[in-house]
Amino acid sequence: MTLTSSSPQTDTETAVKRTGTTDPALQAWVQEVAELTQPDRIVWCDGSSREAHELSKELVTSGQLIRLNPEWRPNSFLARTNPKDVARVENRTFICSTEEIDAGPTNNWAEPTAMRSELKGVFAGSMRGRTMYIVPFSMGPLGGPISQLGVEITDSAYVVLNMGIMTRMGEQIITMIEAGDPWVHTVHSVGYPLVDADGVARPDVTWPCNDTKYIVQFPEEREVWSFGSGYGGNALLSKKTFALRIASVMGRDEGWLAEHMLLIKITSPEGGTFHVAAAFPSACGKTNLSMLQPTIPGWKVETIGDDIAWLRKGDDGRLWAINPEAGFFGVAPGTGELTNPTAVSTMWGNTIFTNVALRDDGDVWWEGLTEKAPDHLIDWQGKDWTPASGRPAAHPNSRFTVAAAQCPSIADEWEAVDGVPIDAIVFGGRRATNVPLVAQARSWKHGVFMGATISSEKTAAADGIVGELRRDPFAMLPFCGYNMADYWSHWLKVGKSLGTKAPAIFQVNWFRKGADGGFIWPGFGENARVLEWMVRRMEGDAEAIDTPIGLLPAEDGLNLKGLDLSADALEQLFHIDRTSWLTECDLTEEYFNQFGDRMPPALLAELSSVRYHLKD
Repeated sequence: MTLTSSSPQTDTETAVKRTGTTDPALQAWVQEVAELTQPDRIVWCDGSSREAHELSKELVTSGQLIRLNPEWRPNSFLARTNPKDVARVENRTFICSTEEIDAGPTNNWAEPTAMRSELKGVFAGSMRGRTMYIVPFSMGPLGGPISQLGVEITDSAYVVLNMGIMTRMGEQIITMIEAGDPWVHTVHSVGYPLVDADGVARPDVTWPCNDTKYIVQFPEEREVWSFGSGYGGNALLSKKTFALRIASVMGRDEGWLAEHMLLIKITSPEGGTFHVAAAFPSACGKTNLSMLQPTIPGWKVETIGDDIAWLRKGDDGRLWAINPEAGFFGVAPGTGELTNPTAVSTMWGNTIFTNVALRDDGDVWWEGLTEKAPDHLIDWQGKDWTPASGRPAAHPNSRFTVAAAQCPSIADEWEAVDGVPIDAIVFGGRRATNVPLVAQARSWKHGVFMGATISSEKTAAADGIVGELRRDPFAMLPFCGYNMADYWSHWLKVGKSLGTKAPAIFQVNWFRKGADGGFIWPGFGENARVLEWMVRRMEGDAEAIDTPIGLLPAEDGLNLKGLDLSADALEQLFHIDRTSWLTECDLTEEYFNQFGDRMPPALLAELSSVRYHLKD
């Protein structure tokens, strides 16, 4: 497609547009959904640049996209959503496993038969007056051992354009399905039919959606139904719904892992290469690490993925991983020329922006893009804006969709069919206290304990009690498709299978604060110093101190050359307050108790070990 450079389809191959399939299961499914939703027409998408051009032209004509100034941002567009449709809707996200216990206490569960009846009611006639698009896609390189296929049915051309960037989309996927490859079923409707049951028509709107929303996963059937939202992970069903909620269940059943993790390649000054997967909750520095520009000489970090990783044991006994996505669907605010110049460079063109502000010269802007805001903008709701307006110009969850291949730091092997071997796994949260800058797990079990206890401290009264922990184990709390305790057990099982070839596990915290309330660690490119220590640990060239919470850098073990960091500040970064940690152990026990007898005994043993050593 015009907006992506990773589509498997070419314009030459699409001279004759597909109008169906020879696969009986796919054909029957499409017919069943069409009979339920009653679209005016059905289009089988081919992933071509011609198709993307036609769709974007239609959306510009209808006012649903704004074409940006090609001088500043070639082949790029701005979309503005309904203010009621700006983010994931967790309270309307359901896991419909056969048994409620299999969804666990951290998911919304609904009985599958009853939910299917509800969905049938809202989807009935939901596409009247609209086009139903059949979007075949591959998560991961076509035919790879870790890759999976899917098909999304949608009535949103905006979704089709985004899917063309975020996945490998095209007719070849249909051919693979016809050859017998398994695939995941996903259905999406914005829930805004243009003709009612009596045949009365109404005009379309700039951003069609519905006040009633459903994002429903049927894990046993490998199926997703999404209604009412046209935005983000609610509508791009390759992403959180398939690549995490459904794929996590597939991984449990088939012995692999689907994770909310970035992937990077680190090259040392000596030429050694290491591949790292890292899990960070929202607003914890994930994108910055995935595109990090090291400040220390001789080190290089390259991007493989910024959001999702699928990991599977390879023939050599090691853990191998792919980024199943073909693009980045990133949060715009805070992504800027100072904080993440690589991401800014990636968006030079061929990008869809959603809910950012429009400059007077036809380019885009958002908070954090530049240090100084323009004197005048049109904000994300289409209203005049100046720095004195007293409101954000871009929505806090505004986004950009861009092909990963455009990233200046993309690694050569980012599309390797077999993936890359994982040397280390990193977990990070946002903690002002307690958690040190970096710690290494003593074992795989201890590392799983680290991942299970990832949390961030609430910083505003609106979030709850200031200092209270917001738990986000493995950064998967909104995305794990089954009981979280069973998920931890699965991680322990994978580690046992890997044995001595399992990756090292680390925990980081860039956000520890000093007595003055400011961040102690400078972060951003300086985080390469922490990566350096991890690499030296894996090489066996860096010593560590064993503490009750993990292995910390030995004295002078962290490369601080050229960094203005006092001895007192360094001490604060690694200080372990035993009283605070024992209190945290009590909170962890309370958190674990909600999982009852599903809780893995190995993690309870790790908690007891931490307590014992803190008291010793």
